[in-house]
Amino acid sequence: MSAGVDGLLAEAREELERVGPVEAARVKAAGGLLVDIRYAALRERDGTIPGALVVERNELEWRLDPLCEHRLPEATGHDLPVVVICDEGYASSFAAVSLRRLGLKRATDLIGGFQAWRAAGLPIRT
Repeated sequence: MSAGVDGLLAEAREELERVGPVEAARVKAAGGLLVDIRYAALRERDGTIPGALVVERNELEWRLDPLCEHRLPEATGHDLPVVVICDEGYASSFAAVSLRRLGLKRATDLIGGFQAWRAAGLPIRT
């Protein structure tokens, strides 16, 4: 019997200590990564967060796995704090759990996604 997507989302979020926009900004200021997984049309429409890494969702695990030859230079280790950001904070929960399963135990996501970041008045590059 399937829990449906809402059940799967609830289970995923039980694994995370999700953060709000101000806390996400603190993670970045302390040397953690903000990772924007939104697709290009949303980034073009709404802008981006200065200093956030843009990583397409379909490449996320390869780019952030510290053991992968295709990793980004910023993927320095399994202890790196990572906040995954999607548009409204749904897909990012699943993505953060996937990163945790890769060993990135400090991976989480942004409650409310990019839209919450923008609503909080935090910096955006258009």
